[in-house]
Amino acid sequence: MNYVVGDIQGCINGLMQLLAKASFDPIKDKLWAVGDLVARGPSSLQTLDYLRSLEGAFETVLGNHDLHLIAVYYGISTPKANDLLDELINSNQFEDHIQWLRSKPLAIRIDKKHLLSHAGLYPDWSFKQAIKYSNEVSCVLQSANAKAFLEQMYGNQPSVWQESLSGHDRLRFIVNAFTRMRFLDKKALEFKQKCHPNAAPKAIKPWFCVKNKSLKSHQKVTFGHWASLQGETHNPQFIGLDTGYVWGKHMTLYCIETSDFFTTSV
Repeated sequence: MNYVVGDIQGCINGLMQLLAKASFDPIKDKLWAVGDLVARGPSSLQTLDYLRSLEGAFETVLGNHDLHLIAVYYGISTPKANDLLDELINSNQFEDHIQWLRSKPLAIRIDKKHLLSHAGLYPDWSFKQAIKYSNEVSCVLQSANAKAFLEQMYGNQPSVWQESLSGHDRLRFIVNAFTRMRFLDKKALEFKQKCHPNAAPKAIKPWFCVKNKSLKSHQKVTFGHWASLQGETHNPQFIGLDTGYVWGKHMTLYCIETSDFFTTSV
């Protein structure tokens, strides 16, 4: 079976409880993650240790917290105290974990039907385009130019996608769409609101409520990142898995083959 887990954020105990509920067996099953493996929870080091120990039975996309950790490694950013990353940063495995994270993409196509990314799928993009744009970022992140890219990664502009975008502007938009997106103002990324859609200004919409003409009816997008959403997309094509475990709520696991959900509470 293929299982996808929502944002773990350094909460190894919750993850292990959830895998036990689903009777996850790394010999015959595969675990996928929607990113944000680290930060805010108490056990980021132990989380990465465990996930890496699964070897071929685990795969992940990068979330904003994972990219931030890589930027911390390069001296571009500093960790926040509430990220609880000191144990990981001070460990002998820190560099190895960073190199492993650098090898991970922003989007994965599990099969023809399922796309995985941290924040979702920008409504102008098809599955094929999503993988292409993810690969553009991966090529730079895995290259000798990684630090230069990370130095220009932070920022909210440009907010609207154009295929003609180039250089750091293009890469920054791709990163933002895959790791920070929640709401859109027409086609513009809107970063101020993190609330549930019911509490948001009417002028903006969740990205999954904006028509995507490139998305086929059988295709599904699985994502995390949006704890206040609590997985409520009201559309079976969009599977939200961040249910706020690190904030005292739930961690969620989804089985691709059966469409079953498993949850565990703090």
